[in-house]
Amino acid sequence: MSEGEVQSDLGATFLMHRIPLRRAVLSIVGKPEQADDVMQDAYVKLIGAATAMVIKQPLGYCFQVVRNMALDHCRRSSLEAGLFAQEEEGHHVPAALGAPEQKAISRQNLAIVDQALGTLPERTRKVFEMYHVSGLTQRDIAQNLGVSIGLVNGMIRDATNALMGCRHLLATE
Repeated sequence: MSEGEVQSDLGATFLMHRIPLRRAVLSIVGKPEQADDVMQDAYVKLIGAATAMVIKQPLGYCFQVVRNMALDHCRRSSLEAGLFAQEEEGHHVPAALGAPEQKAISRQNLAIVDQALGTLPERTRKVFEMYHVSGLTQRDIAQNLGVSIGLVNGMIRDATNALMGCRHLLATE
């Protein structure tokens, strides 16, 4: 059997059995409009597939294709429902930046942390920032600065201790 014959047989099989195929899709997706969309996509896929294999059971293959596409459609719909909220729901979402009081508290806390880090030697502050802000490993920092890993570890510890010393000043609300 040639490639064209396999594709023709799949298309003809699909059209001949479209009602039970649609029922199978409808049982998965639940809505007639969505079932129609899946059926159309499945038909296009079946007739457009450049397959080199011989399909011994074209009806079974058609059922498998529509089932897989219906499941993919449900997964995609579920994902999209979680990502895209209704327009009305967006009106009651608090601003990403928070209330003015929260902004002021955050600025105050940042100033306290900056002041604590400002009391440290420049190299210690730089190591702390490379480790916690840039995410570099202690080994990478040591190689970058040409110092030992133990020294890097000590500088990180010193900076952490300085921050722990001002922890009681930080607002938690």
